[in-house]
Amino acid sequence: MGTAIQDVVIITTGGTIEKTYNEFDGSLENRGTSIKNRILSKMRLPYTNISVYPLLSKDSLYMTDEDRSLIAATVKDQMQRGCPIVILHGTDTMNITAEYCYKALGTPRVPVVFTGAMIPMGFDDSDAAQNVTEALLAAKLLSPGFYIAFHNQVFAVPNVRKNKEKGTFESF
Repeated sequence: MGTAIQDVVIITTGGTIEKTYNEFDGSLENRGTSIKNRILSKMRLPYTNISVYPLLSKDSLYMTDEDRSLIAATVKDQMQRGCPIVILHGTDTMNITAEYCYKALGTPRVPVVFTGAMIPMGFDDSDAAQNVTEALLAAKLLSPGFYIAFHNQVFAVPNVRKNKEKGTFESF
């Protein structure tokens, strides 16, 4: 562990973590990525160079296999850079997309860490900043593979599911 600056790619796909509040109609919607302004600008990351790659802006309940294929192809393309990848994704189908990528790509050349949030950024009790911070650190420390980092836990893919009663993820 030195003080070398490490590159990390963040691929954004939407989900609660990226939802923004519309004060005119009270809705929460995916309207494009806001990760740089709303989370990354508030972090101290002197040893991490982050590239944000906005891919989709979708609620994960509406993701299709075509979307998952696009995510897998983007992971395959981005891993050629040789740096860890963090994917921001909606929690409802995050495990499905992570497993899709695992089946499509096998063991990647780099750590690929999925994360999201149960409560959108901008809300006082949001878990977005915590989950992104933990996913970034996990991505820098883990060996190559697919993972879900959530609520101070890291789960190796496959065999991860959302526990709706507890509002988090678990291995099975």
